This record gives sequence, structure tokens and C-alpha cells, in this order.
Amino acid sequence: MHATRPAGRLALNGGTPVSTTPVPFMKPQLHRADIDAAIAVLESGMLRAAARCEELERRFAEMSDARHGLTCSNGTTALQLAYGALFSAGDEILVPAWTYIATVSMVVAAGCTPVFVDCREDTFQMDPADAARKVTPRTRGIAATHLYGCPVDVDAFQSIAAKHGLRVVYDAAQSHLARYGGRGIGAFGDAVTYSFYATKNLGTGEGGLLTVNDDALAREIGLLRSHGETEKYLHERVGFNYRMNDITGAIGCSRLDRLPAETAARQSAAGRFDSILADLDGLAAPTVTPKAEAVWHLYTVKMDLSRFTCTRDEFCAALKAEGVPTAVHYPRATVDQPALTPWNRHDTPVASSLSARVFCLPMHHALTEEHFRVIEGSLRKVAEAFRA
Repeated sequence: MHATRPAGRLALNGGTPVSTTPVPFMKPQLHRADIDAAIAVLESGMLRAAARCEELERRFAEMSDARHGLTCSNGTTALQLAYGALFSAGDEILVPAWTYIATVSMVVAAGCTPVFVDCREDTFQMDPADAARKVTPRTRGIAATHLYGCPVDVDAFQSIAAKHGLRVVYDAAQSHLARYGGRGIGAFGDAVTYSFYATKNLGTGEGGLLTVNDDALAREIGLLRSHGETEKYLHERVGFNYRMNDITGAIGCSRLDRLPAETAARQSAAGRFDSILADLDGLAAPTVTPKAEAVWHLYTVKMDLSRFTCTRDEFCAALKAEGVPTAVHYPRATVDQPALTPWNRHDTPVASSLSARVFCLPMHHALTEEHFRVIEGSLRKVAEAFRA
């Protein structure tokens, strides 16, 4: 990768790019140890959920400050298991207007009614003040996402839940090993759900996990996960087959060995981005919730469009031409998804406006000094070119 001075005509318009080699946007990869772990399971012949899934459950729960871990087939089924164990059809559930759709769609799939809560302008996280305003006598729970790898205001949501007798599910699909108030996020709420999709901080291809702290709830989720079976061919309740397999579990255990160090590298990268953006007028770094320790699955920049002569998409296209790929999470607010139109009856102006104003910079554990130079040079060059 060869960086040049961030000056002159934009590469998008025929100028010389800051780099002719793009910065990798993410770095999902298997190491030799991960492959060997999977091969060992294949050679053992024990492919179903067994010792490696149990190891992943135990270790991940311990690292998250939770009592129980339960592996499952993916992050969406983790949500479905949590909602199925905690809520009943017809319940009103407070949900984020700004998140990935699974957080909300599984509420609908459970027969519950989602009540959309706006997000905060600074952190992008679900706004507890708006949540408190939208509690009704029919509200039975809160489904809050620890979005982009940053925890929500856990104290505020736990306070709302305690006041109104609500159950709380935290969707931590993007927030492995995040912390709040000095404790792992598994210590809070009734259930916390995780995704191990290939691009996540801990990626196994597919896979998911729930952490809980109540023994009876752990048993209930375990029954739901595997056909309600208490012993061979004895089914105590109707359930599903949402089990993980030991190949996936082995890859998860292997990658978990590296996750603390990779998380620290992401946190260091976020600090570098914060410094770069500090003096770039019109581009705002993401704000971390007070008391929270983010793990930076995504680093999301917010644009003040009044400071530029371009749209967000034009800005990102120019960055790509300079050698910096970006992504938009999300191009449409959850509340504005067509599939959720029947439940879009709530005022969420911040969420609905973010889709035109945010973009994500490359974020992973393998960013180098050269990558940072290219990203900074490209941001400065493009921002200057489009300065209003």
C-alpha cells in the first residue's frame, strides 16, 4: 500500500488516489488453530453439540460475567429463544427503532407487539427517556440492542424494568466482551443474545449463544432449543431444533482464545479514529455510553450534511476511490422497514434521519499504521473537496 499526500483532485474525478490498494474493511479469517480444531472434531466423529459446545458455553459465560451460557444455531434463533421463554403472544415490547431487523422481527414472530423507541443522537443507542415515555399498562418487556459493540445505558433500562415489572433482553450480537460499570454485559438483564456470524468480532460462520443468570430460565431456554426434550423421546413442551454443532463450537473456542487481544486492538483503533475526527469539521466520532466499555464491531461516523456540498453516499463513493471502503449500517431505520409497517405508529425522528447521515469506517484488529495514514489522508482530502 502506497499513500500519497491528500491533496489535489479527487480520485473519483480522475485525480491520484491516496492509495491504490484499498484498506481492508474487515478481517474475518480462520487461523490454522481454528482449522485444526474443526478437523479434530471431524476426526472424532462427534459432530453434534457435545464437549466443544459445552466448553464454549462455559468459557463465554465466564468471560461475560454470566452464570449460564447456551449455544444455538445463530443470533436470530438466540433472540427467538429468549423471547419465547420470557414473553407471551400479545405482549407489548419496547424495541429500538435503530438496529438490525432481527431484534424486532423476532418480537413479531413471537406474536408480540413491538413499540418503537427512538435512539440517542450522540451514542446511536436506544434512548431510555423515550422508552420511559412509551411504557403502557400492556408493556411486558424491553428488547435493547448493544449496537455497534457499545452497551446501552444499562442502569437506565434496568431502572425502567424494575419500576414497571418488565423483563429485559439485551441483543449483543455485535458486542462480545463489552462491559458496563466494570462488569461484563452478561451480568445484566434476563437474557443476553449473541451472534457468531462470520463477520462478527467472534465469527464461526454461523452460530449464536445466550447468557442468563437464572437457573429456571436457563432450563426453559434449553428445552426450547431442543424440542422440549427432558430425556430421550420425552418432550415436556413444544420446542425447536436450534442446536449448535461441535464443529462450530470448536471454531468458537479457538477464536475465543484470541478475542481479548483482538478486542484490545479494536479499542486502540477506535482511539486513533477519535483523534483523526476530532478536528475534521462536519464529521463526528461515535459517543460511548457513560460507564460503558465498547468493543467496536463497527466504527460509525456521523455527518453534518450542512457542512458539505455532497450527500453521504457521494462522500463514501469518493472515499472508496481514494482507497477507503465504507459501509452503511443502516441504509434504512428498522422502524421504516416495509415488513414492519403495520407497527410503525411511533415518533422516532432521530432513527429515521440517521440512515442518510452515518457511515462506517474500516474496523478490525489488523489495522496498521499505513492503514491509519490512508484513512486519515482520504478523510481530509474528501472533506476538503466537498467543504460547503
